Amino acid sequence: MKHAPPSRRDRLRHMLADLRLPGALEALDAILQGVDGGALTTPEAIEQLLSAQIQLRNNRRLQAAMRSSRLPAVKQLHDFDFTFQPSLRREQIESLHELGFVERAENVILLGPPGVGKTHLAISLAIAAAQSGRRVYYGTLADLIISLEEAQAAGRLQARLKVLTHPALLVVDEIGYLPISRTGAMLFFQLMTRRYERASTVLTSNKGFEEWGAIFGDEVLAAALIDRLVHHCHLVTIRGNSYRMRQHTELWQALHSPHDADPPSGRRRRTRQEVATP
Repeated sequence: MKHAPPSRRDRLRHMLADLRLPGALEALDAILQGVDGGALTTPEAIEQLLSAQIQLRNNRRLQAAMRSSRLPAVKQLHDFDFTFQPSLRREQIESLHELGFVERAENVILLGPPGVGKTHLAISLAIAAAQSGRRVYYGTLADLIISLEEAQAAGRLQARLKVLTHPALLVVDEIGYLPISRTGAMLFFQLMTRRYERASTVLTSNKGFEEWGAIFGDEVLAAALIDRLVHHCHLVTIRGNSYRMRQHTELWQALHSPHDADPPSGRRRRTRQEVATP
């Protein structure tokens, strides 16, 4: 007795499994159902099949990056509220997320007061780089300096510098929030010198460049650091209100909205004198 040949659906499943495309394999049945029902054309079905595999790959890369890069949260560009920060040029930010600056080993510096979205944009750039298969690493300036000082004390400074030089994109967050020692400033300068024209760094600071001398405790060192950072650099200055303050304001307004002050059914609240009067 002859066995019926495998159906096209079964052959497709076998080929996708053989090619190790689990994302496309998982989406196959739903896509073929759309084709059979006339909801999808063949080119649309192929596009959705490939998109499912790419999405799975990107998610896996992101999960790996979150484990290895110490990114504190998942913040992506589509979650950023440009309407609240009109000082930003959306075209510039979207262009940066195409990662040409990473290919050219250029830097990005995000300046602005606390709460305006600098860290959000820095992390979203790191996530975009991770999803493209590049190695990324995140740290606040204070944390990076502590790791360098500990490595120096343990006689492993060169190895630590090598580790921090290797990522295609390094995020240095919160420059200017905490004081740093002169030794720490010199170690950070060494790191930035090693990465200069070799790999990209995204830095965020709530202080203008004119204040970096006070941050690093040395005007000459700060000037030399800024010179290297801005030589191949995209400067993004954000002038706007704090997202966190907006959330507090919205909460306060919700708790003190005018309709809450009025008694229900339009009845006026009686005064003490009216209550006391028979």
